[in-house]
Amino acid sequence: MRQATDILAFATHPRALLEITREVAAWLAEARVESGLLTLFCRHTSASLLIQENAAPEVRSDLVDWFDRMAPEDGPYRHDDEGPDDMPAHLKTALTGVHLQIPVIGGRMALGTWQGIYLAEHRHRAHTRQVAVHLLGE
Repeated sequence: MRQATDILAFATHPRALLEITREVAAWLAEARVESGLLTLFCRHTSASLLIQENAAPEVRSDLVDWFDRMAPEDGPYRHDDEGPDDMPAHLKTALTGVHLQIPVIGGRMALGTWQGIYLAEHRHRAHTRQVAVHLLGE
């Protein structure tokens, strides 16, 4: 059994889903593991990770709109240290999560045909976000 770890950095866009599938796949290819488990962990509390459809861009827009309805900025929040989008960003992260586990089969992520890995930026300004990757396999 072998392990590989790293921290990948991504420049996000405000309130958007950034597909990171290619970057993660490239890192996985360098690790040369045929079978195992890949774990991704977003190191932030106002950004998150999700697996979602990667064919229709409207899916991403609809998700961002839905997140805004579920955690509106005009809510009665006590936490607003960094502005009105601060607490809603934390709520959106709580809804979606900060980690993913993906099986590796034949040296590739076992994603479905239309699945992609997304880093969700829930804040109104762009950030550089870090995703820790851990691979265990052989």
